[in-house]
Amino acid sequence: MVGKVPPMLLEKLVFNKLGSSDPAVIVGPAVGEDAAVIDLGGGVALVVHNDAITGASKLLGWLAVHIVANDVATRGAKPRWFLMSLFLPDRGEEELLAEIMFQVDAAAKELGMMVVGGHTETTPGLDRPIV
Repeated sequence: MVGKVPPMLLEKLVFNKLGSSDPAVIVGPAVGEDAAVIDLGGGVALVVHNDAITGASKLLGWLAVHIVANDVATRGAKPRWFLMSLFLPDRGEEELLAEIMFQVDAAAKELGMMVVGGHTETTPGLDRPIV
C-alpha cells in the first residue's frame, strides 16, 4: 500500500484510537478533514494542520509550507505559524538541510508565516528527505 491510507482502515484502526475526548475540538479527525478546528473560547478558534511531504524531490520545503497553509486557509483561517518535522537521509545532510530551509524560509516569508518550532534528524534507511 503506497499513498494515503484507505478510508476503511482509518475508520477501523485510527479514528477509534485518538486518546481522550475534548469538547473544545469543533472539527477533529475524519475522512476528508485535513485541518482541525479547536475552540479557544471567547469566540476564538485555532485551526491546525500537519502534513508529511514524501513524494516530492524538488521544492520540498516550499511545498511543505504551502500545503499546510492551504489546508488551514480552506477553513477560513489565516495561516500564521508553521511547525516542521524534517527527516534527512544519513548522507549529505548539510546541503539538503540548507536547500530545504532556504525554501521553507522563502515560502514562510511569502505567506507572512513564522516557523515556530519542529524537529530535525538524520535517519538511516531513507533515500530522500521527508518534511
